Amino acid sequence: MSSNTCYLESIELRQCALNWLVEGNPQRKVDGVTHLQQAFHAQEVSIDASAKLTEAVTGKSIPGRPHQPALVSPLEVKKRSMRSAEGRAALIHALTHIEFNAINLALDAVWRFADMPTQYYIDWLKVAAEEAYHFSLLNDHLKTLGYAYGSFSGHNALWEMVEKTTGDVLARMALVPRTMEARGLDASPPLRNKIAQAGDQQAADIIDIILRDEIGHVAIGNTWFNWLCQSRKLDPIATFEALCREYNAPKLRPPFNMDARRQAGFTEDELALL
Repeated sequence: MSSNTCYLESIELRQCALNWLVEGNPQRKVDGVTHLQQAFHAQEVSIDASAKLTEAVTGKSIPGRPHQPALVSPLEVKKRSMRSAEGRAALIHALTHIEFNAINLALDAVWRFADMPTQYYIDWLKVAAEEAYHFSLLNDHLKTLGYAYGSFSGHNALWEMVEKTTGDVLARMALVPRTMEARGLDASPPLRNKIAQAGDQQAADIIDIILRDEIGHVAIGNTWFNWLCQSRKLDPIATFEALCREYNAPKLRPPFNMDARRQAGFTEDELALL
């Protein structure tokens, strides 16, 4: 099945998610995910939760990426001063790269994990479509600054955690939305203020949109993590701590955006442990 097949009627959501995941062209990926969401709302999309899909059928690597940006270690990402136009563009580019990876992680959550409730797939399709929207907002703004996605290098830390958790949906929900993406809730307010102070109000407004939506994305991770814990008769807090140790999750450091984390569904007991 080619990616274009997913523009036809009577399409299956999880197979299409896999097809758009391996798409390397950012604009085609964004357009494909957006159309898939629209087709779902038009009731043109079926969901086969029991299908055992495999990435081998695509003949492509996961995830599909453009040739640029070059991927380097987080320690090798060049730091640039916010005082310069290039420095501000590099920061916007870093956010654009995060959102591109976030599209891929949402698509991976849809296709990879079988036998979840239908709402799980609906939720992660919504996340993929919103991440595609965020990517477009940032990349369009980047172009007004004289750059585009791929103009600077990027790191792969977010996707590395996605790869670590391919074998268990519980680990994925615990360590990607609830850990990696939740860090964005903490980082957004100071980042937004820094960009606004540098005079880029349009970028600050985009970060406001992203924070609003990301609260919902982390909430989806919390919902399904807790559902899985209940289904497996596991204690959520003890399970989360055990998964963090097992997968060597990054240590969370303050300051924390407690209000956003509460809105995203973290309990007071979980927040106290931070």
